[in-house]
Amino acid sequence: MSMVSIPVTSAFRGLAGIGLVGLLACALATPASAQLVTHRDLSASLALAIAQTALDTCTQRGFRVSVTVVGRNGEVLVQVRGDNAPPHTMENSMRKAYTSRTFRIPSGEMVKRVKADPQLAAVYLTNVIATQGALPIMVGEDVIGAAGVSGAPGGEKDEACVQAALDKVADQLK
Repeated sequence: MSMVSIPVTSAFRGLAGIGLVGLLACALATPASAQLVTHRDLSASLALAIAQTALDTCTQRGFRVSVTVVGRNGEVLVQVRGDNAPPHTMENSMRKAYTSRTFRIPSGEMVKRVKADPQLAAVYLTNVIATQGALPIMVGEDVIGAAGVSGAPGGEKDEACVQAALDKVADQLK
């Protein structure tokens, strides 16, 4: 077996050296702003308190409802179907809460958006619904979850029960 010798020019060595230095610099470089992301999340006990207060408020007003509280990522943290609440209220309360959380708005705002743009593609996304009854749960400007109610005769009544629950825990959302 014979070996072939390929002459390497000094220009090639220079380019290879520059490439190696550049690759090493990129590998070792860290963006100056690189840091961990920190955020607050709803605790189980706070999510339970919100759900229970919303349920109690609506029940005292004579409404048979279901309540869902979702977390930062739209995941269900608490869901309860009140006594004698129709079965569909479970899904509706979850979809209202999910819509509120993921769009960072009261779910009733989605109704206005759809009226303004009947072809709004967002309403075709999974779990999104254009109906009133959910509010985002916020710490300052940060949306950390949402609560949705379904079953009262009108979305404004559902939303009022959520608002009563958020008012009750407002001191814990600072």
